[in-house]
Amino acid sequence: MDDELWDLTDAAGTPIGRTHRRGDPTFPEGLFHIVASVCVVRGDGLVLLTRRAAGKDWSLTWEFPAGSALTGETSAQAAVRELHEETGVLVGTSDIGLVGRLTERTALFDVYIARVDGDPVLALDPAEVCESAWVPFAEALRRGAAGEMAGPWTPRLEQLGERLGALVRA
Repeated sequence: MDDELWDLTDAAGTPIGRTHRRGDPTFPEGLFHIVASVCVVRGDGLVLLTRRAAGKDWSLTWEFPAGSALTGETSAQAAVRELHEETGVLVGTSDIGLVGRLTERTALFDVYIARVDGDPVLALDPAEVCESAWVPFAEALRRGAAGEMAGPWTPRLEQLGERLGALVRA
């Protein structure tokens, strides 16, 4: 995956016409790439958590499916692609709603929500995900507070958890 190219953006998320190769040791100061995540909600109100595969950063910790936008992708397109690649769940860009955007050190991190019918059959990508669980949203918050979520999720949930929780319950 180190051959992936990301569009670089300014702090507002506007592409600046330059790219960055994943894995390159230096990331340009003051620039960002787009990362997108999807909180999938079933009709019964449970949300999908995935556990990161062994060998990945933050291995064996939980998260909502997420990944970087590739060159030419919008944030919403990246969210839909990453969700499908990691879990097999297929939604369209019109099926997701933006919860919020967080500014991190090198990324603008977008959190989306998607509702799905029934109990979708999951097809986990073993290179990315080793386990999944449908849990109440409160359990996701508990896992975050207990350090069971990937480290970056702690501040994400602190900042967007209340809004995301309200949308999950809506």
